[in-house]
Amino acid sequence: MPIYFFVLVLVIIFLAMAIKILNEYERGVIFRLGRVLGRAKGPGLIILIPIIDRMVKVSLRTVVHDVPPQDVITRDNVSIKVNAVVYFRVIDPMKAILDVENFLYATSQLSQTTLRSVLGQAELDDLLSHREKINERLQEILDMHTEPWGIKVSNVEVKNVDLPQEMQRAIARQAEAERERRAKVISAEGEYQAAQKLFEASDILSRNPMALQLRYLTTLVEISAEKNSTIIFPLPIDLIKAFTEKMIDKT
Repeated sequence: MPIYFFVLVLVIIFLAMAIKILNEYERGVIFRLGRVLGRAKGPGLIILIPIIDRMVKVSLRTVVHDVPPQDVITRDNVSIKVNAVVYFRVIDPMKAILDVENFLYATSQLSQTTLRSVLGQAELDDLLSHREKINERLQEILDMHTEPWGIKVSNVEVKNVDLPQEMQRAIARQAEAERERRAKVISAEGEYQAAQKLFEASDILSRNPMALQLRYLTTLVEISAEKNSTIIFPLPIDLIKAFTEKMIDKT
């Protein structure tokens, strides 16, 4: 009985060491006596030879890596702090294990150095107003360098740009001056359009005296409808010319 029990325990331990199950998003790189065994295995059931085989699991899911804040001096000599987020995933598990010691750490360090290098070549205005182009440039460079490791960088986003206090005040003053300039331009355009319309209206009234008289009468009606008060309103000469001529004829 003890011998059978001992054998049963050995069989259970052997099966526990030999049978591995990989999820759908996992792949396994198997080493047999130090040599890689074929291509990456998985997903599903994997049979290993205990002691002889060793398996390294690799996840194929997208990794979201937060790049810590980096001190950067832009091309126009402005000192800023910038952080970013990098989205990447393993597309070739064999290269990710064989060609680089720790692909997560290597990608993290490459992201930090690339961020400082690219932003150091850009001016502050470009960094603030053309961030999408900078993100695309960062993604292209990182993807080019991580491709030999079997890693695909899908996206890079610059998150925060921390400016010095004096630079923030200067940008605020610049923005305020820009808003005042736009307000003055809009006001000037409004006055120009109003003057143009008045000129067109005066030209029409000068060519049609009856239109001017109707305008006088309309204005009188509008004023009389608002308040009951005495209003002195100059009448056009043409309106009372007929009455004056009759008075002169009678005399």
